[in-house]
Amino acid sequence: MSHHVHPYAHRLGTIRGWQSRWFADNNKGDYQANLRADVLLRQYLEKRLRGMHIAAIEMERNEKQWKVIIKTGRPGFVIGRQGEGATKLKADILSKCARWKLKAPKDIRIEIEEVRTPEANAAIVSQMVAEGLEKRLPFKRVIKQTLERVMQTYGVKGARIEISGRLGGAEMSRREFVKGGNLPLQTIRADVEFAREKAYMTYGVIGIQVWIYKGEVFDGMEQREERAPRRDDNRRDGRRDGRPARDSRGPRAPRAGAPRAPRAPRAAATN
Repeated sequence: MSHHVHPYAHRLGTIRGWQSRWFADNNKGDYQANLRADVLLRQYLEKRLRGMHIAAIEMERNEKQWKVIIKTGRPGFVIGRQGEGATKLKADILSKCARWKLKAPKDIRIEIEEVRTPEANAAIVSQMVAEGLEKRLPFKRVIKQTLERVMQTYGVKGARIEISGRLGGAEMSRREFVKGGNLPLQTIRADVEFAREKAYMTYGVIGIQVWIYKGEVFDGMEQREERAPRRDDNRRDGRRDGRPARDSRGPRAPRAGAPRAPRAPRAAATN
């Protein structure tokens, strides 16, 4: 039986890295304190920055500094005019840390990075779908148009968008999905992004899942293998098995082995 495995966790240590990077002394209880601080702060930022197309929130820390890296498709919304948004965000983080009594360094640094191709990021695409559903747009149109924009993005080899819940306000919940291109989930070197999101409607919550495949990564480098042509792409003259037609292969080579002996001439018939 197959099991659902998170594509990000499935590739940790091979082509993916950790979103929280730090070392702690477990004897002093630093690991539990740092983990609690990361989880609470990440949940707070995802809720506060909702609608700003946040792709990922990464954290790095040592004894003196705590660095929070926010990757977003709308950096202007986060930074604000003349950096007012970033300054206010840092003040809110400090107040939350004091309120939750988190063990954090005094120096907290916030870095905001722009995502160049938001249509190729699974987290941002899931938020786009959620925005469309919350605007009461038809769900089929939303997922189909979003899939078309994703597949037109350079570097995307395949994608799948799935939604489930009371679609269209129906009494019975159901599941709908659209898929395009290739999506090798069991290939470890395949660069597959995955994200979950929720659309909050008046009649309930609609769950959203997005997979995006960007090619294969070798030796940790950003070299992605081009998609190999399918067997059906090589059809010629109606051949479905992918082999070329016989007349395009040229003359047949003679069979290996001893040559045949010439036939003896037939005797003339006599009356």
